Amino acid sequence: MREIIFASHNKGKIKALNEILSKLNIRVVSAEDLDLPDVEETGTTFEENALIKAGTIARLKNRPCLADDSGLCVDALNGRPGVYSARYAPNRDFDKAMDMLLGELENAEDKSRKAHFSCVMALVFENGEHICFEGRVDGQIALQKSGASGFGFDPLFIPDGYHQTFAELGADVKNKISHRARALEKLTAYIAEKGL
Repeated sequence: MREIIFASHNKGKIKALNEILSKLNIRVVSAEDLDLPDVEETGTTFEENALIKAGTIARLKNRPCLADDSGLCVDALNGRPGVYSARYAPNRDFDKAMDMLLGELENAEDKSRKAHFSCVMALVFENGEHICFEGRVDGQIALQKSGASGFGFDPLFIPDGYHQTFAELGADVKNKISHRARALEKLTAYIAEKGL
C-alpha cells in the first residue's frame, strides 16, 4: 500500500480522505502523525495556499503530499471572506464570524445573497511536479443561522437546489455535494487513471 502525506491536522478531513483513498490502495498519513507543524498560508488564492502547504511538506519529507485550502466567497462582498474564511473573525470563532458576515451583508449596497464555497486540492510529488483539483458549490447566504451539523459557515450556506443550510442537511448530504467532495472526486479519478 502506497502512502501519501496530507498536510493537515484536521482529524475529520484525514478520516474522510483515508476512507476514500484506501479503496485505491493508498494510506493517508497526516502532518500530525509525522509531528509536522502547520505551514503558514501566505498565498492570495486557494490554489496558492494548497500548493504552499503540499510543496513545503513534499520537499521536507521527499514524498508525495496532498493539501487543500477552501473558503466561502460572497458576491456582495467582492468574494470575501475567501482565502481568509478561517481567519475572518478573531480566534477563528465561527459563531462570531457568521454574525459579522450577516452584519456586512445587511449594510452592503449589493443586496444579492449569492455565494459559493470553493476548495482546491493540490497534489505535489517528490520531484516538484504538481496538479490541482478544484471543487465548487454555489448557493446563497441565509437570513439567519440554522442547523447544528457541520462546521464553519455551514449554518449560513444554502446550496443551490436545496432549501436548508449545510448545517441542516447533515453530513451525508453535504459530503456528496460539497466543494471538498467535488475536488476529491476529481483527485480520486486522477489517481485511479494515472496511479500515484
